[in-house]
Amino acid sequence: MRPEKTILLLGLGNSLMRDDGIGIHVVNALDPWPYPQQDVRVRDGGTLGLSLLPEVQSCCALIVVDAAMIGATPGSVKTFEGPEMDAQLAGKKHSVHELALSDLMAAAEFMGARPERRALVGVQPEIIDWGLTPTETVAAAMPRILGAVHELVERWRR
Repeated sequence: MRPEKTILLLGLGNSLMRDDGIGIHVVNALDPWPYPQQDVRVRDGGTLGLSLLPEVQSCCALIVVDAAMIGATPGSVKTFEGPEMDAQLAGKKHSVHELALSDLMAAAEFMGARPERRALVGVQPEIIDWGLTPTETVAAAMPRILGAVHELVERWRR
């Protein structure tokens, strides 16, 4: 049984690979989280893939923040909701966690537990290479990323 109002915010990526870790950096920037914990759960999903299935099954809505090849200039932010998210995940994979997220959503759908309200906040990376911090271009996108997350949370909480 899903809690009626629980939104799972999942930050994905490898924080050792510069812009690839943007989802993790977003989750860390949201500490302390501005929403009541009973409404929104924040999770550093790293590159955990299918092991996140129980958490996806137990939420009513899902927001994923991740580096994504969206065909835009580095640092661009785009939100993909519902079927748009599914279509984005169905394309060519450019990283291990893109494949893992696609598998995670397919497994949730197979189990009848894919959240109806789901979104991917994708950020076009500039550099995916060894390093602990995102590039300046992607780091400068942080306010837009956080704004996209907050907009989704506020709209879905209504």
